[in-house]
Amino acid sequence: MLADLQAYKGAGQEIRDAIQNPNDIQLQEKAWNSVCPLVVRLKRFYEFSLRLEKALQSLLESLTCPPYTPTQHLEREQALAKEFAEILHFTLRFDELKMRNPAIQNDFSYYRRTISRNRINNMHLDIENEVNNEMANRMSLFYAEATPMLKTLSNATTYFVSENKTLPIENTTDCLSTMASVCKVMLETPEYRSRFTSEETLMFCMRVMVGVIILYDHVHPVGAFSKTSKIDMKGCIKVLKEQPPDTVEGLLNALRFTTKHLNDESTSKQIRAMLQ
Repeated sequence: MLADLQAYKGAGQEIRDAIQNPNDIQLQEKAWNSVCPLVVRLKRFYEFSLRLEKALQSLLESLTCPPYTPTQHLEREQALAKEFAEILHFTLRFDELKMRNPAIQNDFSYYRRTISRNRINNMHLDIENEVNNEMANRMSLFYAEATPMLKTLSNATTYFVSENKTLPIENTTDCLSTMASVCKVMLETPEYRSRFTSEETLMFCMRVMVGVIILYDHVHPVGAFSKTSKIDMKGCIKVLKEQPPDTVEGLLNALRFTTKHLNDESTSKQIRAMLQ
């Protein structure tokens, strides 16, 4: 999925040529034939987000169910915790790539405009069997998000908590805050960090830490930034800021723009200043 997204070049030039020469049928066809396979690819990414949503909910179920505490769960079910971390890592990586690629939304907008125009002219195109109007609407909402995968997971976590009314909300939030603490300690302790053999492991830890913070902030009634939060936000931000700026800018942006409570009055000025 990530390799496919990374290789996504878009049909910008073909679309521009078609728009500038509306009467040139050949250029219209060229743009259309360039965009269609890209839309099929975008549909695949969107459908994958639905699979992740299901997977996340079943993982949360396993990692929060009684009688064990979140820490006991994470110790007893390390492979599941690792899967959860893998999903978060993928999610942040996907959204970083998507954020840097304006072609995705441009291509999809062109696709929708063309489909609407053809519908007015009563033309039915083969691609509509693949991406019908309802699917296109759902995809449109998905790609309109700055961080679509993260938004999907945040919604899934919120839904999980609201659906499982007999499960104390702390079971979920404590699981998330424990994972955030584990990542922070691994990143800030030289003894642990020296065991990382590659830059990718470091990035993995940072992405997972940011991912669980964002989920916690969406699910916890007062969020991750309040004084009563079980996540040491100052420590987490400090760890990120100690890395080369270009490697963590995307993660700091995720904290700035996809959390829910950063701009609440209860958030300390110091934390806000750290994320300025």
